[in-house]
Amino acid sequence: MTQEYHVVIAGGGAAGIAMAASLRHRDAGLRIAVIEPNETHVYQPGQTLVGRGVMTLAQLKRPTRSLLPKGVDWIQASISAFEPDARQVRLDDGRAVLYEQLVVALGLKLNIDAIEGLGETLGKNGVTSNYVTELSGYTWEQVQLMNSGKAIFTQPPMPIKCAGAPQKALYLSCDFWKKHARLNNIDVEFHNAGPGMFGVADFVPVLESYIKRYGARAQFGSNLVRVDGPKRKAWFAQSDGTEREVSFDFLHVTPPQCAPDVVRDSPLANEAGWLEVDPTTLQHVRYPNVFALGDVASTPNAKTAAAVRKQVPVAALNLLAVREGQALEAGYDGYGACPLTVEAGKVVLAEFGYGGKLQPSFPLNPSKPRGLYWWMKTTLFPWVYWNLMLKGREWWLKTRASGQS
Repeated sequence: MTQEYHVVIAGGGAAGIAMAASLRHRDAGLRIAVIEPNETHVYQPGQTLVGRGVMTLAQLKRPTRSLLPKGVDWIQASISAFEPDARQVRLDDGRAVLYEQLVVALGLKLNIDAIEGLGETLGKNGVTSNYVTELSGYTWEQVQLMNSGKAIFTQPPMPIKCAGAPQKALYLSCDFWKKHARLNNIDVEFHNAGPGMFGVADFVPVLESYIKRYGARAQFGSNLVRVDGPKRKAWFAQSDGTEREVSFDFLHVTPPQCAPDVVRDSPLANEAGWLEVDPTTLQHVRYPNVFALGDVASTPNAKTAAAVRKQVPVAALNLLAVREGQALEAGYDGYGACPLTVEAGKVVLAEFGYGGKLQPSFPLNPSKPRGLYWWMKTTLFPWVYWNLMLKGREWWLKTRASGQS
């Protein structure tokens, strides 16, 4: 059986559902389908907070069906192939779904298998990751149990979801240990495959000050390649070509990340595997009836929910412009935001666009930790996500013209 729609949206995460809602608000006559296998939708920005006991996993979850806009069909299946020349998506059960326009919002893949031994030990032996939804609670459990020993936090090569999240786990864990007079007995190391603390220089000094405050040691050019959970040992490839072995009692891993296999193996991908779109219009560079947004897109922005919030109206307006034979006038400027939880109760709100250009939303020093931003991270942003972003309520967003710089 073949189904046919005006618009097919591949993926029912933040980007996919927000896009469906945006399109329905703009043109209620569109026949739209969202292809998403998972029955449960997760508010991923909250996983770091679960890892500190600030939120519970239950607070992050809602049924997918409850979030889909009225009038939008839900195809609960996985995609096995994109066939853009035939204007169709192939499902894992063999069905084909035809479309006039396609939006790809499949997110990214945690490439756990890229680290030898990691898959076998995640969730036990003190090895955890806030990037794995079901393990964020295990992180909190292990943080509370840690009284002394060695704690290691890792960050792989870019790109990853929310480049600040590996550090957030470190800061919040150290903050807990410090407040409970344990930190002096814990040796903390941050192994970062990259060359520095953060990709936007304006925020590096404050982050380095917190690394110093917590007595942590930052190791740059140090990439986790192998883990032996039962022996509690980890191996890191160094930038000079050597390998370093480190023992641990607690290991928080940020897995390497890549585009989903179905995207990487498709005609829609670039050489790196990401879905290849124009970074301003979010339109595919070879298939004008295809758009992408969110983590799967090739755009060189921070892969965050805040980026999705700004991308959705751009993609929606430009998709409708294509349908009407008009020029693409909406443009995305690379905006992304990373609320860096440097301690429980304070956040550095890093907002920036393409090229690391600062885009602060408030007339305040953006590199100063503030309690206001903590309230926004823990209370306001989740409310905005559930009640505005996923419902296509965009009256508070500004969208620039695609020709503006």
